[in-house]
Amino acid sequence: MRFQFLAIASSMAIAVVSVPKATAQIPFLPQLQAPSSVSNDSDNKIVSGWIYLDGRPLFQIAASKTNFPERSQDIQKKLQKISQNYFQSPPKTAVEVKVRKVNELPVVYVNDQYLMTITSEDARLRQVDMSTSADQIADSLKEDLQQAKQERQTQFLIDQGKIAAATGLAMIIMSCGVYSWQRRSRKDSVHSIASQPQRELFNPLTPATQPITTQLNQRQQHHVQEAKKRLFELIQAGIWGGGSFFILGLFPYTRAFQVTILTAAQFPLRLGVVLLITYVAIRLSYALIDRFASTLISSGAFLTPESSERLQLRVSTFSGVTKSIATIICIGVGFLLALVSLGIDIVPLLAGASLVGVAVSLASQNLIKDAINGFLIIIEDQYALGDVISVGDVGGLVENLNLRITQLRDSEGRLITIPNSEIKVVANLSSRWSRADLTIPIAYQADTEEALKLIETVGSQMNQEMQWQSQILEPPQVLGIDQFGDRGLIIRVWIKTQPLKQWDVAREFRRRLKVALDEAEISISVPQQAIWVNDDQLLNFHGNGKAN
Repeated sequence: MRFQFLAIASSMAIAVVSVPKATAQIPFLPQLQAPSSVSNDSDNKIVSGWIYLDGRPLFQIAASKTNFPERSQDIQKKLQKISQNYFQSPPKTAVEVKVRKVNELPVVYVNDQYLMTITSEDARLRQVDMSTSADQIADSLKEDLQQAKQERQTQFLIDQGKIAAATGLAMIIMSCGVYSWQRRSRKDSVHSIASQPQRELFNPLTPATQPITTQLNQRQQHHVQEAKKRLFELIQAGIWGGGSFFILGLFPYTRAFQVTILTAAQFPLRLGVVLLITYVAIRLSYALIDRFASTLISSGAFLTPESSERLQLRVSTFSGVTKSIATIICIGVGFLLALVSLGIDIVPLLAGASLVGVAVSLASQNLIKDAINGFLIIIEDQYALGDVISVGDVGGLVENLNLRITQLRDSEGRLITIPNSEIKVVANLSSRWSRADLTIPIAYQADTEEALKLIETVGSQMNQEMQWQSQILEPPQVLGIDQFGDRGLIIRVWIKTQPLKQWDVAREFRRRLKVALDEAEISISVPQQAIWVNDDQLLNFHGNGKAN
């Protein structure tokens, strides 16, 4: 199903780029052309354009840029009046189109009514002499007028009405079929998402990897559904818009609306199609990125008990940055496609953009440094979203990370923004595993051996409980007496934990240790200081004072 939508999107992109500038009628009208230049003389520019009958282009004329609108309108009005008179004549009345010489110039008459004079510009447009050009216009005009009158006959209109009715019925059937296809696709997607938890019951991965894979799969399905929804809307619009446009071309009375609609809507329509294709491409790229990330995690190739949660953080960071890059690329390509669809030559634009890019790069070296350093941070896995890091004098939880900046939330709730180029030395407190580093003061009078054994017992009991087993990676290590401090004997304990769990484990360990020390009547020392005075005179002075 996804490959079908990719094929549809690709074909639409090709159609937008390769379609001619305008198509006056599908399939009856040839290419619609706006007045175009056939001379490079800016002072006396020659332009050309079409003369229409019932929305069908008959022949081209040429004139100077200043005279063309007046000449075109005059010929169009005369042709309209002549054709109306001819259409109101009896059915078997023949049309007479003659070419006469007036002042050595060929003049076209229709039923003895003057239509136009052939000029040298008209002949140059067809690359023939003026007489041959006049004969070509006369032959084409005679054939088209006869066909236009035939199309106004009752039987022809009845036949065209049958075709219009069949077309409308086909539009309804196709629209209902697309709607049914859309509903079935939506139900299949909902069923796939609903069955996801059941499949994960048999997943051999650790429980820590299942939430991220579920989230990635759900996001992937969401992006695919959004892309399908827009494509279904485009198909429905194509069915009704194309069918209605085709029906308008069946009747001579409505065929002129084709030219009007196409002339007014061709550029907005092209831009709309390019915009829709760009949006669908962005959504599909998001789905592919999520699919790749989900496959990477589900393979289990890089998973260890210590790296599962770390990989989730990396995937979130990598996915967000990759989607940003994909969005920029899709928007850039969509912008170029929009210019091409509007008939703008993008080669000079690209050449100019390259020069502007060099100038901008020289003026924005800090931004380039930020982007390069941000890319290296992500690739080298220095830190990721959700990590707790310390950079210089600041530290906190990484809330946002892109190619330009890193944003931290410190313990006081402040959001700190750091340009990536300013990050030279970073301390990651949650990469792969963390450690609770505890210093426990014990009074000098306490039994040291008993205190060490009690601390080790508290750590072992905590490590054996299910609630803390998943957070403590290794049995707590009682390193022994670390130093003699002013608070007493300082005993050091290390507890290796899952990332970001060291504070929870440390708080619970301190609580349990305080309860155990109180039960064992081992006191936790407080800061104390002893003062010794060796001055005999000062002692005697204080003694005499007390005696008095």
